[in-house]
Amino acid sequence: MGDSAIKVDNVRYSYGKTLAVDGISFQVGRGEILGFLGPNGAGKSTTIKMLTGMLTPQGGKVELFGLDVSHNRKEVQARIGVCFEEKNLYLNMSGMENLIFFARLFGMKGYDPREALKRVGLSERGNDRVKRYSKGMRQRLMVARALVNTPDVLFLDEPTNGLDPVSSRAIRAIIQKESERGAAVFLTTHDMNEADQLSDRVAFINEGLIVAMDTPENLKLQHGTRSVRVRMRENGDVSERVVPLDTADTGELLKAAVGSPGLMTIHTEEATLEDIFVKLTGRGLT
Repeated sequence: MGDSAIKVDNVRYSYGKTLAVDGISFQVGRGEILGFLGPNGAGKSTTIKMLTGMLTPQGGKVELFGLDVSHNRKEVQARIGVCFEEKNLYLNMSGMENLIFFARLFGMKGYDPREALKRVGLSERGNDRVKRYSKGMRQRLMVARALVNTPDVLFLDEPTNGLDPVSSRAIRAIIQKESERGAAVFLTTHDMNEADQLSDRVAFINEGLIVAMDTPENLKLQHGTRSVRVRMRENGDVSERVVPLDTADTGELLKAAVGSPGLMTIHTEEATLEDIFVKLTGRGLT
């Protein structure tokens, strides 16, 4: 990947005798959204901390924009945006004051937070103290704060956690806009539908190792089973049948189903990212 925003080369990290990240390597291009997926304890948080300069790799190398993160923390951190699941907002400040204060940390004088608040649907509550915000409102403010410095790389940990469907959709639209602007997005989430919708590629990490990395579509084709679910009504009873699409008698089975007077619905099915993760690792995402 010639125009990479993130390069990770054989990175390792242990907590005592516990190996958290075991020699992983990958790249993320500018404007690319990478879904970094795995269960709790798989190594996701440790990886993010090394990418953002919070931890120094015990082996291997992390580069952002061609800079070794371990030796250029200040320069790298000035060009990234971070939204962690744990919220570290100033509760006695207003939403506007939180964003202005954060902008000053980047040396941005005269920053106007109104546009950022508008993007996350908090225009009408910008002057309210954050301690009066709901969990979902605080999460939206965290996303706005991550965008203050117009980052080149955006790290998002469960960005729609606690949000209602409308707010979640708005945050996903912001993530896509940031990608279109050219920012690389490193996304961790337990919501496999969200990862599927947003990610250009996904990486599955389990026990400190990346066990698969590709586009969602390619992973489904490689590891999933294509099928059609047929719903029928026969003698007053409703039944369902799954017809695989890759067998010798698929055509005849589908022809019989479509020609049946009891046919109610017929639709294609594909493996989900969670199905594939369980298949590859033998464990779920929680």
